Amino acid sequence: MGIYDWLVIGLFSLALAGIIVRVLRQKNRDSKDYFLGGRDATWIAIGASIFASNIGSEHLIGLAGTGASSGMAMAHWEIQGWMILILGWVFVPFYARSMVLTMPEFLERRYNTGARTVLSVISLLSYVMTKVAVTVYAGGLVFQQVFDIETLWGIDFFWIAAVGLVVITALYTIFGGMKSVLYTSVLQTPILLLGSLVILVLGLKELGGWDEMMRLCGGVAVNEHGDTMTSLIRSNSDAQFPWLGALIGSTIIGFWYWCTDQYIVQRVLSGKNQKEARRGTIFGAYLKLLPVFLFLIPGMIAFALHVKTGSFLPLLPNGSHNADAAFPTLVARLLPAGMKGLVVCGILAALMSSLASLFNSSSMLFTIDFYRKLRPATSERRLVVIGQVATFVVVVLGILWIPVMRSIGDVLYTYLQEVQSVLAPGIAAAFLLGVTWKRASAQGGLWGLVSGMIIGLTRLGAKIYYENTPGAAQTFFKAVFFDTNWLFFCGWMLLVCIAVVVAVSFLTKAPAAEKIQGLVFGTASAEQKAETRASWNRWDIVHTTIILAITVAFYVYFW
Repeated sequence: MGIYDWLVIGLFSLALAGIIVRVLRQKNRDSKDYFLGGRDATWIAIGASIFASNIGSEHLIGLAGTGASSGMAMAHWEIQGWMILILGWVFVPFYARSMVLTMPEFLERRYNTGARTVLSVISLLSYVMTKVAVTVYAGGLVFQQVFDIETLWGIDFFWIAAVGLVVITALYTIFGGMKSVLYTSVLQTPILLLGSLVILVLGLKELGGWDEMMRLCGGVAVNEHGDTMTSLIRSNSDAQFPWLGALIGSTIIGFWYWCTDQYIVQRVLSGKNQKEARRGTIFGAYLKLLPVFLFLIPGMIAFALHVKTGSFLPLLPNGSHNADAAFPTLVARLLPAGMKGLVVCGILAALMSSLASLFNSSSMLFTIDFYRKLRPATSERRLVVIGQVATFVVVVLGILWIPVMRSIGDVLYTYLQEVQSVLAPGIAAAFLLGVTWKRASAQGGLWGLVSGMIIGLTRLGAKIYYENTPGAAQTFFKAVFFDTNWLFFCGWMLLVCIAVVVAVSFLTKAPAAEKIQGLVFGTASAEQKAETRASWNRWDIVHTTIILAITVAFYVYFW
């Protein structure tokens, strides 16, 4: 790192500090103001926040790592970002009419208090096992690689960087709330995009162009069925990414993440109205078309450079290349003075925006869905303080989970999607049937969530056990909960959860018409329908069509 790099980082820090100071001067009047920024966000802030919240270290490290290890296989999960459009067109009206603060609160309106509690528990578990652990781990790894420092003051620099990042981000999120997340995202998103674009261009230049990358990666077989690293659609007999399983699994995870996860939906709930919220999702969907090219392709470039030179990527103790080091290695080895500082700012932007959104969402879930339910008379100021304490606890648990995470996943992004594949089906079933089927009962929704949580945690526990127990006996339990391909398991799990919701619903009392009014298709009043219709025009349809056409073109090119 040269003087110009530190100068760029300093300018970025000053700009960020200026935004934070401005936010802190705007007092949060109550918990709604703190968690949702007063519900006055515009489509630009919403879209930028959706993208910046989604693009964290799991992309800079994990997605680039999958590009360097398996090529285009994980691109399904990124290109499924078009499902943000479903959030905007289908779910925004339901969420807006219900005037809820959290997704568990919406399930309480649609089903019952039990459904709210179960979803809150699943959501907080997912934050600990995925977002916190992955972001903190990857943050420490990337800065250790970029700064090339092993220890500092006798302490592993990995932990100094990781904990330091958490503390800085937590401070401005705790005191600024949702406004700090939205406003800093507007600064961080363009810097993140510019920094990643620089890596892509310089990486292709160093390698010899796009065709050279496709040639080198296309010459590396990933299975015995003729598929290579450039194959997006792989044989259905592929052990890791069968094409049918990939389409099913990525769709289920995408639906859960983009349409029902508090982490993303909270950006939309902060919108002024349905129009701003929907257009925010359209803007976010445009931005979401970029990660495959800005993060996954650089990983493939790093792998191609490793093939070409024989020594570009660092090696693991077993002698294989360290795929998760692809992006920071590109930064450290290819960028000139000044540019490295810019990309480090982009990495900082990704890490901080992702963590900030996580902190705000997790504190909101605990405060609104647990604490306020137990103590409804709690003052608004007290609720904010409780949310700040909850954030600290979630972060500590996430850090403690890191060793377990590393024991069950070799590549960061693959680990992330595998865990999400067992958390998503039960939630997806409850929301999908909740808004499309009037007969779905309170007990049906609740037991759909419970069955999903039980099956998912069983699968995760089996994976932890069998990954660390070589030579374990072959049993029916092992065949179902460990040997089954994770993508097909996700699909079967969704069907089981849907069956549970349907069966229990028919065995229990149907919900009263007044309870589900405005929350299910076919129940909106004339005024509600008119409000939704007035919130979009032909340009919203045009932009939606463009995004879907680009998605189809991507599949055609990489088929």
